[in-house]
Amino acid sequence: MGNQVSMLAKHSFGKKEEDIIFAVNTAANEKAKIVGKENVINASIGAFLDRDGSLVTFPTVEKVMKDLSFVESASYAPIAGMPEFQQAAIDLTFAQYKPKDMHFKAISTPGGSGGIHHAIWNYTDTGDKVLTSDWFWGPYRTMATEMGRELTNFRLYDENKNFDTADMYKKVEEIFTTQDNALVLLNSPAHNPTGFSMTYEDWQAVVEEGKKRTENSGKNLILFIDIAYIDFAPEGSRKFFELFTDLPPNFLVIIGFSMSKSYTMYGYRTGAMIAVSSSEDVITEFYEANQFSCRGTWSNCTKIGQMALITLWKDKELMAQLEEERAGYSRRLANRARIFLEEAESVGLETCPYESGFFLTVPAANPPAVAAKLTEENLFLVPLKKGLRVAICAIPSANIEGMATKIKKAMDL
Repeated sequence: MGNQVSMLAKHSFGKKEEDIIFAVNTAANEKAKIVGKENVINASIGAFLDRDGSLVTFPTVEKVMKDLSFVESASYAPIAGMPEFQQAAIDLTFAQYKPKDMHFKAISTPGGSGGIHHAIWNYTDTGDKVLTSDWFWGPYRTMATEMGRELTNFRLYDENKNFDTADMYKKVEEIFTTQDNALVLLNSPAHNPTGFSMTYEDWQAVVEEGKKRTENSGKNLILFIDIAYIDFAPEGSRKFFELFTDLPPNFLVIIGFSMSKSYTMYGYRTGAMIAVSSSEDVITEFYEANQFSCRGTWSNCTKIGQMALITLWKDKELMAQLEEERAGYSRRLANRARIFLEEAESVGLETCPYESGFFLTVPAANPPAVAAKLTEENLFLVPLKKGLRVAICAIPSANIEGMATKIKKAMDL
């Protein structure tokens, strides 16, 4: 055999990545074939599973989808999304907390990921740094790398377990020494992978410090807020949106709206990126550039998901039914977290601050080694760089008892 032959372009040579989440899921499924599914706890997949391990879906959404016209949904949607879908996404994102005296535009994207992609592509240049917290969803790095950017981090929370605004802006200032644009990816409330949520006061500080660094500075700050899990956060979690008013024109907020979790439509890949700005010119630029990127990547998005949201948005009774269904599962999710966290406290297992969401995280010195030990106990968790992600969304309450004890034991060995 001679030297390795590659036909890839130089920028793609050596590009590969094993998705650790799906690798753990596969390992769990293989073990289940040997010892029985009922004897395996698979806390890897980020989807809400019912007591019997089936995917949770909301009956109201399912009914709406079935009643939609196939002929209509099979036709192309506009590149930037159906106009009513765009408005529905804006209205449902902000609810009663829409910022006053600001300009808004929405563009349809395939899930929340599409909006993240476009924000990185259109608001940073090749070689630029993109900033997010030190606990983060792994595909942020994958997307940044794919587009020739570098993902860098600030501390999510300080020694007192409070959001570390100071460290975030320290890193923003560092970025501003070499870049005109600083793009910051924030995932709150119900952060993936920790369940951490920024407080209203945290957001006040982020906005005020952002204003200081953009007013008459010649630098641009773009906050991308990933709200994929917001509908599983406590009531009132949207209140911070009202703070995004009276911003300098070079301080842009983009919100990543997703129907995956909130509407149990993971595979339909329906979402939107929503821009908030004091400048109509900035909003027009946002719309034109990102619509162009839609055409240059996926063209247009799945239409049936957009039609479903429009139907729900227009019908208050249907939306009330959906919210009731969602609230019931939110309570179940909170109960799962309570069981784990109470046991963790009783056995002295440290966890990252958790408020709500599909996941919680246990800090660990050697996550892969601890995760490997736990597979011997038929417990499958996702090892991260600094800890272990526990997908409580995928584990029924009856199986959560004992998990924290097993993790603590494996860490102490």
